[in-house]
Amino acid sequence: MKYTILGSSGFIGKNLSKSLFDQKFEAIESNRNHPDWLKNILKNDLGHVIYCIGLTADFRKKPFETIDAHICILKDILKTGNFKSLTYLSSTRVYEGGLETTEDAILKVSPINPSHFYNLSKLMGESLCINSAKNVKIIRLSNVYGNEMNSNNFLCSVLSEAAKTGKVNFQTSPESSKDFISITDVVNLVPKIAVNGSHSIYNLASGKNTSNKTIANILSKEGVGVSFSKDAVDWSFPEIKVDRIKNEFPYNYEDLAINLANLYKKYHQKAHK
Repeated sequence: MKYTILGSSGFIGKNLSKSLFDQKFEAIESNRNHPDWLKNILKNDLGHVIYCIGLTADFRKKPFETIDAHICILKDILKTGNFKSLTYLSSTRVYEGGLETTEDAILKVSPINPSHFYNLSKLMGESLCINSAKNVKIIRLSNVYGNEMNSNNFLCSVLSEAAKTGKVNFQTSPESSKDFISITDVVNLVPKIAVNGSHSIYNLASGKNTSNKTIANILSKEGVGVSFSKDAVDWSFPEIKVDRIKNEFPYNYEDLAINLANLYKKYHQKAHK
C-alpha cells in the first residue's frame, strides 16, 4: 500500500507519516521547500494521496497563502496527478453558524465575515474535489490535539501559557465548548477512510464537546492558576454528528478530559527543560 502525504511537515502530516512508516506502509513525504517540489511530485505514481496542506490560526494574515494551500495546489494535483485516491483534510469549522452538523447539511457562509474566509476556502477545496470526477474523500476534522502541537490554536495556546507561567486566563466563558479529537484517532482512521470509505464526506470528531470549565478544572488540579476575563464571551460550537463514521468504522475514541492532565504534564516538562 502506497501513500503520499502532502503537508508532511505539519502536525497532522508528520504524525500520519510516522504512523504509516511504523506500519511498514510505503509513505512518501513531500518536501515543499524544494522549488520544483510540485513538478517532481506530479511525475510519480502517488498511490493514495492524503492532502494535509493548510493554514489554520494564521489564515487572516495570509489570505493568498491560504488560497494556495486549500485550493490552488489541490487543483494541480487533481488535474494532472497520477493517484488511486485523494483524501482532502477539511475542517468542522465549515459548520459555523449552521443549524445541522451532518455531512449532508446545508452550510452557511458569508464572504464579508472575515472568520468565514477560512471556511469558504475549505469549502471551495471540497467542491473542487467532488467536481473533479476523481476518486476523492473529504474528511472534516474537528480540533486535533496531541503531544507535539505547535500552533496558535486554542488548546495549544492554553497549555503553553499554563506550562510556561503556571497560570492561564481564558478569553471565552466557562460554558464555551468545542469538540476535540486526538491525533492518535486521526492517524488511525484517516488511512482507513482513504482506502475503504464508501462516502465522499466524513466528520472525524469525538462527537461530544468539552467545555472551558472542564479544561479549567483539570488544569487547576495540576496546580495551574485559572481565571476568566470579565468580558469573556460565550463561544460554543454545535456538537458534531459522527453517526456516519461510527457506523462504518467502529472505534473507541479518546477523551480529552481523560488525556488532558498527562498532556499538560508533557507541555510542562518541555517548557522547563
